[in-house]
Amino acid sequence: MPEGTPLPIRDIFARSRKAQAWYERALRRITAQIDTLVRGFNYEEIDGAARLADTLERYSNIIEPWAEAVGRRMMADVAQRDWRAWTQVGREIGRNLREEITTAPTGFAMQQALKEQVGLIKSLPFEAAQRVREIATEAYIGGRRAADIVDEILETGPITRSRATMIARTEVSRTAAELTAARAKHIGSDGFIWRSAKDKDVRPRHRKLEGKFFRWDDLPIIGEQGERGLPGAIYNCRCYPEVVVPMLVAA
Repeated sequence: MPEGTPLPIRDIFARSRKAQAWYERALRRITAQIDTLVRGFNYEEIDGAARLADTLERYSNIIEPWAEAVGRRMMADVAQRDWRAWTQVGREIGRNLREEITTAPTGFAMQQALKEQVGLIKSLPFEAAQRVREIATEAYIGGRRAADIVDEILETGPITRSRATMIARTEVSRTAAELTAARAKHIGSDGFIWRSAKDKDVRPRHRKLEGKFFRWDDLPIIGEQGERGLPGAIYNCRCYPEVVVPMLVAA
């Protein structure tokens, strides 16, 4: 491990549950509307499913301004928590670090995160549309009646809700980790210590990473497909980076 010290209070960089809960509630407004649309169509003919798919795709485009507003709100909550955490670190280390924290170039990270959030929110009705269209197409090719696919189409609502929950849980953690990393690298931090929730639900792979040091430019494998990333950057991950702060002398 390079010269430096872990942050004195580990939990200040843990995931913000408040931001996650708010984001999940916001996304459920979209899934509720999707469920209403799905249940409101007449499926006496296969064409009914095709029309539903068209409607869901249009809805995906209509919600873009709302998606941007919701994404900004979530990121603002995460950024505020991140700033409070770094301010506390600055008090622990000294004035030099406080000045570095203030000038950290977090704007690019935030812009990228917002673009990703808007895309993910819009993907909820769009992927629902794709699912309905695939069901209708397979039914048409297979000569099935419209009545045979109604129950399958109605499952689109619950499936979308589950995906919205996963997005909320994952994206708050990922956004927080990326913002933390942007500030950490700016002040000269070489890396972080992996911290997990330390309970039975932690992935075996992530359990093995607990307490180990990693460089920001050499991230560990976090997924089953060989994906590398920060703590909290993969679906439903509750881990977080404990930043190792370089030794600075207070002025």
